[in-house]
Amino acid sequence: MTGFPAGPTGSGVPDRAGFLPGADGATPPAPGDLALPVAGRRVLTGPDGRFPGVGELPAVTDWVPVGTLDGKPAWAADLDEADAERLSGRWRSWPSLAAELPEPLATLAGRALGVVTWRRTHRWCGACRTELADVPGETARRCPGCDLYLPMRLSAAVLVAITRPGPAGRPDELLLVRHSYGPTELWALVAGFVEAGETLEAAVHREVGEEVGLALDRVAYFGSQPWAMSGPATLLTGFTATAADPSAEPVLDERELAQARWFPVDALPAELPPAYSISRWLIDATATAGRR
Repeated sequence: MTGFPAGPTGSGVPDRAGFLPGADGATPPAPGDLALPVAGRRVLTGPDGRFPGVGELPAVTDWVPVGTLDGKPAWAADLDEADAERLSGRWRSWPSLAAELPEPLATLAGRALGVVTWRRTHRWCGACRTELADVPGETARRCPGCDLYLPMRLSAAVLVAITRPGPAGRPDELLLVRHSYGPTELWALVAGFVEAGETLEAAVHREVGEEVGLALDRVAYFGSQPWAMSGPATLLTGFTATAADPSAEPVLDERELAQARWFPVDALPAELPPAYSISRWLIDATATAGRR
């Protein structure tokens, strides 16, 4: 990926080279392997904010492989509240983890949450109601009754930083919106989920047309980020674009948005998305480019 400002690690492009998703459960967990117990939508960390080893926790029989971090296997487990209360440490939401931990650890936590949530909500076959069985070596389940195959699927979403030239001698302007749901105080980017049969670029044009009524030029891919707040397996894909008509003003879809405004890139509001999000990376990169 290119074009990112400094991410949570401060090293430029957020580096996921240390984390590799995986589903190899052929060998049972070793005491030194990483453990990510999950209770509801929270993950357990130790007092230092890092993930404990499997051997540091009471016996858990249902460990699920989620990948490796710097070659060390990582395992997740789905615990009920009673079991969770017996473990010492901090139970933390993914936003809390992502705001404080280096990016590979935040991605690992998101993967653990996603896999556990998916398994919890995909226990029974939707075709014949038989209990599903794990497919060895895959993040997938298969029905023993009708052979229905259910891999863990991604939900792709797009978000786009739309700019237009500012007045003569002034920096470019960036379109920011406030949604009518979720964190309504934030100024964010136009975003939405990709529909079946649609390319990412087509989704950008459709979402922008639906939400703010603008046509776009020069749609360009920026980068992507796994996102653990919008569902079990959401992948955010970021784009930049320019308004086809620089004089056009946004026309709101009031079911989705409460406000939409053009902001000079040197006078952006303080209420922006968090620093660990691709939305913020896009906004910061666009602001930097627009001031040149």
